Amino acid sequence: MIVMLRDQLSDCPDRTALADHAGALTWRELADQVTAWRSAFAGAGLGAGDTVGILLTNGCAVFEALLACLHSGITVVPINQHLTEPEIAYILADSGATGLVTDRADSYGVKVFHPASLRPADPPESPPICGQLMVYTSGTTGAPKGVLNGLFNTGDPFDRVERLLGYAGRLLNVPDDGRVLLVGPWYHSAQLFFALMSLLRGSTLVIRERFDAEPILAVMEQERISHCHLVPTQFVRFLRLDELTRQRFDPSALRTIWHGGAACPQDVKRQMIEWWGPVLTEYYGASEGGAVTLIDSNEWLKRPGSVGQPIPPNEILIVDEDGHGLPVGETGRVYMRRPGRGFQYHNAEEKTRAAHLRPGVFTYGEIGHVDDEGYLFLTGRAQDMIITGGVNVYPAEVEAVLLRHPAVRDAAVIGTPDDEFGERVAAVVELASPVAFTELDVHCRSSLAGFKVPRQYRAVDSLPRENTGKIRKDLLQELIFP
Repeated sequence: MIVMLRDQLSDCPDRTALADHAGALTWRELADQVTAWRSAFAGAGLGAGDTVGILLTNGCAVFEALLACLHSGITVVPINQHLTEPEIAYILADSGATGLVTDRADSYGVKVFHPASLRPADPPESPPICGQLMVYTSGTTGAPKGVLNGLFNTGDPFDRVERLLGYAGRLLNVPDDGRVLLVGPWYHSAQLFFALMSLLRGSTLVIRERFDAEPILAVMEQERISHCHLVPTQFVRFLRLDELTRQRFDPSALRTIWHGGAACPQDVKRQMIEWWGPVLTEYYGASEGGAVTLIDSNEWLKRPGSVGQPIPPNEILIVDEDGHGLPVGETGRVYMRRPGRGFQYHNAEEKTRAAHLRPGVFTYGEIGHVDDEGYLFLTGRAQDMIITGGVNVYPAEVEAVLLRHPAVRDAAVIGTPDDEFGERVAAVVELASPVAFTELDVHCRSSLAGFKVPRQYRAVDSLPRENTGKIRKDLLQELIFP
């Protein structure tokens, strides 16, 4: 028995569970595939305590292998298919993986399992044991590090997982009867979390390999998609579609669009709400500890720019550089307090310590403040803060002003070395139409104190972003201001 699918197998075994570009699987067929994967792993001597990487593009096979690991006591490591060979080898070695599910020919020095070679099989003799997920961070400030997801723990009773799924599902509006679209890279923690939770709660998961705004809009309408996780970059691309295409789209099936992963410009979010209705739900979270705040569209319209109030039992703390608490309205480092646990990086004790103020109190690295009702507003990342002439400048504030100019499609602000001031504020912009930098300077000075106004501008065809929507500011430093 595939324990985490038992309700679906009992209630609706012949309903569609998964569908990708190649076809669909019912719950019964999915369970058979998971059983075949479990047998393949067991036949290779892999089981409780072992680690297996998955290196595949979006598709049904990802979730077949993933569920097999989670029923075999195996730690599963999602791997970004765009990584270089040395980067893939690093993750496999760092995680201690002895197996890899992939459709590539490379072996990487571990036991390889190819989806095309999978054959039907009887269940292995060993009973199902809960496995766990270890997601690797993006590594923009050093080598990526693995962090265990708290939803699954090796050897945990499956009923604990079911209780957590139910609790998280109710809080985050994860459906048990929806049609959920996965269009972002499955190996990113948020995409994986919402897709896997939806599947385990009983929703049909519709999978597409890549995002292209117009075809995906058509899929959403044709498939009557009710839920989807998107990032702000995808919102922008939807909004760039021609007016007729946008008007033809029927959003009536949409119930919740989760978004996070990067800051969303306020005008972009307003336009999406006006178009699709109040279905956007924003969270603040990270691979390390999951979502910690939440805000729906109606709340956000009353408090534009907020990422919401803490999700129980999380608490938000704003502290100064010395770790002392700051009052309401004052900007400082954002920490979360969660009873019982924080998180731990794999093979990185120093990095784990640096992320914790004390046990159970941890940070994702953001700067921000809370209002008098406990709503959190993020100003930027601590590592991105610019200190110019001894004064702090938060890039997100300057970026928000630049994005209000009609000629600016996208913007990133960074600090560059300056002999006199230590750092100077520099802006890199993606333009929607030609504009003189002097005009951008006047625009910024109308809204910002002089020390916050960029002293350098560069225009690029496209800002480097991760698939999560986060700008690779480390690359900007190297490429634009070497």
